[in-house]
Amino acid sequence: MHRRSFLAAGAAIMVLVVCGKVPPATRQVRRSEGLGLVQRKAFDVFADYHQFYLFDPGADFRIPDTYTAEDCLRRVKTGPHTLVIQPERNMTVPVAVEIYDHDPGFDPAAWDHIAEASLHLPTGQLTVNECIGLLSVGFEVPPGWYRVRSLGGGFGTIDRFGLEGGDHYLAVLWPAPPADVRVVKQWVPAD
Repeated sequence: MHRRSFLAAGAAIMVLVVCGKVPPATRQVRRSEGLGLVQRKAFDVFADYHQFYLFDPGADFRIPDTYTAEDCLRRVKTGPHTLVIQPERNMTVPVAVEIYDHDPGFDPAAWDHIAEASLHLPTGQLTVNECIGLLSVGFEVPPGWYRVRSLGGGFGTIDRFGLEGGDHYLAVLWPAPPADVRVVKQWVPAD
């Protein structure tokens, strides 16, 4: 099925892969403060209905169940203590989540689509979850508001059926006051 037919029903996360495919097993890396990177985990997500979630399971979170055309174009959707990331493919995709102590910046030329949104994690728990599936990856962070930058790349490698491709996604979080959803770079597929 074509992506647009599913987006009205859902959304998903975007993640980064550095130097190739992320292995199926979850990896966690903790680094010293010098680089600002506090935690990193990489894993594969089944992006059923073109979506996966970041949320605080200890809070009264709610996964959004209605989406506008604008939500689908932005590829992110927020709800109480929840952020939905919307990958291009409705298949298993490589994702990485990185948590920093400050905004690490990024190279817009390395990505096809970039959007930012705010996420409140009042209990300091962050979970990444598939829409339908068993994957659940957790992080512990200081409680508070975070900015999330959702980056997606490799969209041009996806076959015409949307089944195969080298697309990859990165979600970057850092403490920041709440702000509106913002698209930094918009992917416009060639039709």
